[in-house]
Amino acid sequence: MEYAVHTLLARTAHSMQNYLRPHLSKLGLSPGQPKVLRCLTNCGPCSQRMLSDYCEVDPAAICRTLEGMERSGFLIRRPCKTDRRAGEVALTEKGAETFAAWEKQCVQIEDRMLQGFSPEERQQLSEFLARAYRNVGGRLL
Repeated sequence: MEYAVHTLLARTAHSMQNYLRPHLSKLGLSPGQPKVLRCLTNCGPCSQRMLSDYCEVDPAAICRTLEGMERSGFLIRRPCKTDRRAGEVALTEKGAETFAAWEKQCVQIEDRMLQGFSPEERQQLSEFLARAYRNVGGRLL
């Protein structure tokens, strides 16, 4: 049976989520929180607005997510060093360690998913998916 591209993308994403779900709960994370950790790891301390944009959620949703993550010790919120009216969010050591463990699991499923792909094919796939994402209005920050 041949599947449409949208079906293949959805099924692949679903399979990855099923693989990663137990690791998510084992690390004390909920869906959406790894994206926050990724942003803070890649960008360093940043504003709630930047996190909201990166995670593609409204500011109220990111605020609730950050509250839970702060209670769990993954991040801290503090006044911005350059603008006292604004706040910034930063990773804690626990947050950095948790993200490293999460990333290890993501790399394992990615390697499994891309078995038999050459490095060039992996790069092409990444570029194709990024372009498709931008074509539907997504912004890669």
